[in-house]
Amino acid sequence: RRLQPDCFEDIVALVALFRPGPLQSGMVDDFIARKHGKTTGPIDYLHPDLKPVLAPTYGVILYQEQVMQIAQVLAGYTLGGADLLRRAMGKKKPEEMAKQRSVFIEGATKRGVDHDTAAHIFDLMEKFAGYGFNKSHSAAYALLSYQTAWLKAHYPAAFMSAVLSSDMDKTEKVVALKYECDQIGLTVEPPDVNQSQYMFTVSGERRIRYGLGAIKGVGQAVVESLVAEREANGPYRDLADLCRRSDMTRMNRRVLEALIRSGAADSLGANRATLMHSLPAAMQLADQTIRARVVGQDDLFGLLDPDPAAAISFETEALPEWSRRVRLEGERDTLGLYLTGHPFEEFEAEVRPIVSGSIADVTGDRPTPAPNEGFRFQGKPVTIAGMVFDVGKRGGRVIFTLDDRSARLEASMFEETWQQYRSLIAKSAILIVEGSLRFDEYIEGWRLNAKRVFDIDHAREQHARRLIIRWPENVDRQFVKTLEATLRPHRGGRCAVAIRYRGKDARADLVLSEEWCVRPTRELTEKLAQLCGNDGFRLMYAPRLDA
Repeated sequence: RRLQPDCFEDIVALVALFRPGPLQSGMVDDFIARKHGKTTGPIDYLHPDLKPVLAPTYGVILYQEQVMQIAQVLAGYTLGGADLLRRAMGKKKPEEMAKQRSVFIEGATKRGVDHDTAAHIFDLMEKFAGYGFNKSHSAAYALLSYQTAWLKAHYPAAFMSAVLSSDMDKTEKVVALKYECDQIGLTVEPPDVNQSQYMFTVSGERRIRYGLGAIKGVGQAVVESLVAEREANGPYRDLADLCRRSDMTRMNRRVLEALIRSGAADSLGANRATLMHSLPAAMQLADQTIRARVVGQDDLFGLLDPDPAAAISFETEALPEWSRRVRLEGERDTLGLYLTGHPFEEFEAEVRPIVSGSIADVTGDRPTPAPNEGFRFQGKPVTIAGMVFDVGKRGGRVIFTLDDRSARLEASMFEETWQQYRSLIAKSAILIVEGSLRFDEYIEGWRLNAKRVFDIDHAREQHARRLIIRWPENVDRQFVKTLEATLRPHRGGRCAVAIRYRGKDARADLVLSEEWCVRPTRELTEKLAQLCGNDGFRLMYAPRLDA
């Protein structure tokens, strides 16, 4: 972004620059300043004869090949001798460098170069050789980068589908790529036994169909058999039809359960709870079908039903759908990610008053670096909420990633802080984190230095000031009794309870007495959701934690 490349040579340079050495040495800032003419005075090419060598990199010695060219042009090295110089600089052996220094200065002075100038140029070569990269490698990587960037820009669905397919056996990469699809406006549709192939496929202009091969526990042979049967004889009508037409030596119960829990069987006319409940009967039916067909094949005189399997019926009891949490957990277990929803969704509106903003909001503005100084951004205090996506350790610090659907943010803390909050920081936990947000130039992104961590129950108990319950229009005694029984075990908190009535002829808010102040735990809100529905109540909070 800062370099703003406008030619292929700039992309080649970017590949060589984006490495720890150049980034930490200040070379990147110098290179960018030179490209955009922000240096004091014209670009210094060290010697007029070196302008053709250093002009493509604005006077910066960036590539190993430039070291060799400088030695040839300025000091008369042969190509082989220049390569020996390059190797010596890479190994940094003092005795070899002293020898090469003498050879270089002697050769340069014979060609009319001032002794001090030759020594200065050799010192610069020696300094930059530690960061120098092979230009031929940079050019190859740059070409691949340009080609893939072009494909991604013009054919995003096809490109991302191919990338997802290439890494479909690596769950962590699939998760990251699915997130990238979300960021660029691509929809990744759930796997479907009646639509999906083994790999990810393009299903529309900006739509990708999830590959069945990316479901954990579902092998390639099973999928290829399933797809071949579907293409030959049409889509599967229901779960029994799927079992009946499948090779049950491969399509075992574990595979079928994975298909159901991942959502790949949603097109079979029943919800996931019903499908899972009816699975044993469907598998038994498939076994009976195979036996019936064997009997039919043994009837040499054709006296039996021409299709005995068709006479076997399949009926199942329709069950209520699984809860949203159970459905999402099934997707996470089989796909490695949440595909049809996100666990943080139910908390978004609730935590909005107590956080600094969504992750996308607080990381949206990229700081502007000072000229020739790079980023000196010290960080700003923020409060972020999200689901813990992963947890690990790096360089003596604990690293965990927060995901709030809008974006992801890497947070870190020292070991002693981690010990204080380790019981809270776990994968899939919903957390509120206070800390200092800073921009990391190396990863070109934001990082959060976490200082305090709260779970959702703590945030509610500390900052929820009122629980508003919407009074239904048609209320019976049983509703009142159930509401009282729901609230009573959670009394003793600081959160007031208010009943909100909105009728045709009257409107009122009734605040219950202090003895009914509650602790708004997750257990309470889950029970209220069952009684009143998700829209039947809401929590009101005090100002955000870092305000």
